Amino acid sequence: MAEKSDPNSKLIAENRRARFDYHIEDDLEAGIMLLGSEVKSLRQGGSNIAESYASVEGGELWLINGYIAPYLQAKTWGHEERRRRKLLVSRKELSRLWNATAREGMTIVPIRMYFNDRGIVKLKLGIAKGKKLADKRETSAKRDWERQKARIMKQNSRG
Repeated sequence: MAEKSDPNSKLIAENRRARFDYHIEDDLEAGIMLLGSEVKSLRQGGSNIAESYASVEGGELWLINGYIAPYLQAKTWGHEERRRRKLLVSRKELSRLWNATAREGMTIVPIRMYFNDRGIVKLKLGIAKGKKLADKRETSAKRDWERQKARIMKQNSRG
């Protein structure tokens, strides 16, 4: 079932590698605490969440190693590009995430960063289990076969 696309929401950054490297079992939406210069930089489109991850530490959820480009107009009160940013989730979700990471050996991976319909920055997190090399090969082979199958079907429909 496809997600409804909201005309007001705008994709900022996407971690396309996450679905290749991890089996994503569940996902949730989290808010993120940002400085003004970070929000302005995101509106210009300067961010990367590809090599970042989330972690539960001290009863709080943190985004670690997420990159937000510096905002050039904010010279004196700028921001650190790769600082740890606090993620906002409910207590119930936080305890569920803590159980998943501490007890079950799961990883919290950022999938998408976007502006929602109200213009607020949100982060879609996936609760995932890492894939082994064989699983990655299988995923790659399956994707290649789907592509080849589509090509064959297209040729047969023409002929």
